[in-house]
Amino acid sequence: MVNNAAKNIDEYIGSFPEDIQQILEKVRALIQTCAPEAKEDIKYAMPTFVLNGNLVHFAAFKNHIGFYPAPTGTEAFKEDLAPYKTGKGSIQFQLDEPIPYDLIKKITLFRAEENLKKAKSKSAKKKAEA
Repeated sequence: MVNNAAKNIDEYIGSFPEDIQQILEKVRALIQTCAPEAKEDIKYAMPTFVLNGNLVHFAAFKNHIGFYPAPTGTEAFKEDLAPYKTGKGSIQFQLDEPIPYDLIKKITLFRAEENLKKAKSKSAKKKAEA
C-alpha cells in the first residue's frame, strides 16, 4: 500500500482513505511539534523528516502504520515497544489497535536530540581540526 509516486508528504497522505489520512496527519503534526526545525522529504517512498540526517520515516500499509526511527530509536525504547512488532529500526503499529502517539513523541524527541548532539560533535571536531 506504499505510494511510490508521491513527490511530497501532502501527496503521499492524500493518496490514502480518509481514516488513514487522519492517522498520518496526526503522526506528521506530532513529528513537526517535536522537531520543528526538521525538513520534510520523501525517501524510500515514505514521508521522512530530516534533521542533520534522517530523523524518522513513517508509512501506511494495509494493516499497520510503519514508523522508522533508525536502529537507535528502537533499541532505546525496547521495553516500551515490547507490545509491537519491531525489526532493526522499524516498528509496526496495527491499525486495529490505538496508535501510541505518546510513544511516537518520546521516540521522535530522542532521535531529534541524538541527531542534534551528533551535529554538534561533528561541528566541534571540524573546528578542532581547522
